[in-house]
Amino acid sequence: MTDIDNDARRFSGHPANAAKSIAVDEALRNNWLEIWYQPKIDLKRKCLVGAEALARIRHPQEGILWPESFLPGMDDDSLALLAEHALLTTLRNWTSFSEAGFDLHLAINIPASSLAKLPIARIVSENRPQSENWPGLILEMSEDQIVREIALAQKVAGELKACGVTIAIDDFGAGYSSFSSLRDVPFAELKVHESFVKNCATDSTNAAICQTAIDLAHRFGSMAVAEGVESMTDLQALMVMGCDFGQGVLIAPPMPKERFLELLHQRTNKPRQQVKAPAAESPAVASRSA
Repeated sequence: MTDIDNDARRFSGHPANAAKSIAVDEALRNNWLEIWYQPKIDLKRKCLVGAEALARIRHPQEGILWPESFLPGMDDDSLALLAEHALLTTLRNWTSFSEAGFDLHLAINIPASSLAKLPIARIVSENRPQSENWPGLILEMSEDQIVREIALAQKVAGELKACGVTIAIDDFGAGYSSFSSLRDVPFAELKVHESFVKNCATDSTNAAICQTAIDLAHRFGSMAVAEGVESMTDLQALMVMGCDFGQGVLIAPPMPKERFLELLHQRTNKPRQQVKAPAAESPAVASRSA
């Protein structure tokens, strides 16, 4: 599996057979790109705290298309274009959430190749919300990409910290990194790969891996996030292990932005406010607080 195929899987959050191959530049040009949010909960406080956003294309003939239709085979320049659009959209989305009464800590998936191509710190500094309540951004990178680009990740992490951007290590456990490698990159979240979360209540190996990842995150002063939670027994096991956040189909599936906003209001009993629709939606945002 190529790095780009890995990105396609990470952006999707759901396996799907693509009905049609769509170029991202075509989707951007026609404003077909959207962000769908999958809620994330705080396992200690038992409340909704945010979401991971996943890319979707709403095609006029094909309907909703999953990332398998547009990410595989994309070159580095196109990935960078997509990442830049996602950054700008994420910053706009924060303002929309804030106007609705929620100061969310959003995150976005960034391919390693885009770290070198994009002036991310400048983009954030020039386009970030000016509200004093803006908590910054989290950039998610897969474990294997961080290890392969450790020097670049270190350099970018230092530059981004000054403008309020932190790093999350995604798909932890799926790569082959050593703990010493992770020590060299400051990260805010460690996201445990769904393959280890599944059956962690009954599979002793998966349970041991989850517990190790959770303890490791805490030793680094970071949060542990369980991806792909599908059963109540696994959720309860993760709570006993001390995992901080969880997401998966048990909690809620990915949903369009407006539906997610309605869910936020339902969970917090806040009155619904009119939110201005952003010009265009885009991939990969995540959040940590509401």
